[in-house]
Amino acid sequence: MESTAFSKFNRISASKARLVANEIRGEELPFAIEVLKAMPQKSARLILKTLYSAGANAKYKKPDIADKDLYVKKIVIDVGPTLKRFRPRARGRATRIKKRTSSILIVLSDEN
Repeated sequence: MESTAFSKFNRISASKARLVANEIRGEELPFAIEVLKAMPQKSARLILKTLYSAGANAKYKKPDIADKDLYVKKIVIDVGPTLKRFRPRARGRATRIKKRTSSILIVLSDEN
């Protein structure tokens, strides 16, 4: 049994979020939650919210499943749309600032 959770338009670049996602790939759900709680990065909080959602979706599908039986089967961080902003510079010019977003997909499973 698999359960998924998807979070879109997170205001962090995908490359920064992938560094945190690599730490919990393939781990059991309780261990992954503890690892993310101990990390100071912003992306850890965003991934933790999505992980909680995937756990709740698994409980909804199969109410008698235990948290220790679930593990992170797949976690994918994709690039989302980029917000384009401008910043004033010297001599009347402007430079573009790219505010990057990302999407988080987490798949939990109880099958080996």
